[in-house]
Amino acid sequence: MSVKARTGLGQWTGEAIATFGLILTIIGTIKHRPSWVPVSVAAYITAAYWFTSSTSFANPAITIARSLTNTFAGIAPHDAPLFIVAQMVGAGCGALAGKALFPAQ
Repeated sequence: MSVKARTGLGQWTGEAIATFGLILTIIGTIKHRPSWVPVSVAAYITAAYWFTSSTSFANPAITIARSLTNTFAGIAPHDAPLFIVAQMVGAGCGALAGKALFPAQ
């Protein structure tokens, strides 16, 4: 189990932004270059890992998995639920922004 504390408004905001950006990246890439989705997701996650305060979990399944590993990228199990809430908020906002920016034809 991880003992890495990840809590606070900055961490949750960073996670919401990371998830927002990931969803927006996926929607935009699907719209304009579907074959590039794997590359764009990998590039985004790599950048978000290094440049967000949360290290960009951006996925509830990853959050749960990281709570089970005591590494730099881990998260204490008691901090995981609010990270998942932040991910849901970020994903919802990303989906809405994607719908506005990339409307169906």
